[in-house]
Amino acid sequence: MNVFQRLSQYREFLRTSIRKEIRGKYKKSFLGILWSFLNPLLMLMVYAIIFPIILKSPEKNYTMFLMTALIPWTFFTTGITQGAAVVIANANILKKVYFPREILPISIVTSGLVNFLISCIIIFIFLIFTGIGFSKYLIFFPLYVLIEYILILGFVFILSSVTVYLRDLEHIIGVVIQALFYATPIVYSMSMIPKAFDWVFKINPMAYVIQGFRDTLYYQTMPDLQGLAIIAVFSLVLLYVGYRIFYRLQKNFAEEL
Repeated sequence: MNVFQRLSQYREFLRTSIRKEIRGKYKKSFLGILWSFLNPLLMLMVYAIIFPIILKSPEKNYTMFLMTALIPWTFFTTGITQGAAVVIANANILKKVYFPREILPISIVTSGLVNFLISCIIIFIFLIFTGIGFSKYLIFFPLYVLIEYILILGFVFILSSVTVYLRDLEHIIGVVIQALFYATPIVYSMSMIPKAFDWVFKINPMAYVIQGFRDTLYYQTMPDLQGLAIIAVFSLVLLYVGYRIFYRLQKNFAEEL
């Protein structure tokens, strides 16, 4: 409970940090927050042109199929890459001012959540104009958003604290994320995966999240409730473990930085 008490005491600082992260991302940018729409749209244009030709996907509306996975994936990769370096990036303020160090990972992931929700407007617009529309299973959408947020925050607690002591981790993360992209059903469907490689996706937490978003928004079917329970429990455990690691390692941040 101490962490919630500290965050409550420094809630204004937390709000300021979140606003700073959101505004700082588009600082001196002519289009500003519009990049939250343009970035995913530009990526979609590239993938929607290239991958149907390469993979010959049987999906009828491949752009929508891709969008429901790529935008959540972008939230994950942006949160991990920026979050891993957040402590190092704020080295100066850490040495000068006291505040609960966990505010840094929380602010970076929460600002990413805001950008993700803005980007989701694109998904909803496309759902309307492509005629797919909405179904009753949309009620699962907020749940998957929350699960992904918790999952990213758990990873960022671990990575941001360990990176202070092991700087090479920043470079390793980029390679791992690139490999994870192809090990996650983003540009292809689960039905295209050979059974011999099923285990790869069963140990990949983002496979459960991406498939959940796709079931809810694109296929409009009941998500795999067993998979939902697995990823929910995993995310909560990861958040707890991640915070404990961060809490132990943050005591020597100032000396290492």
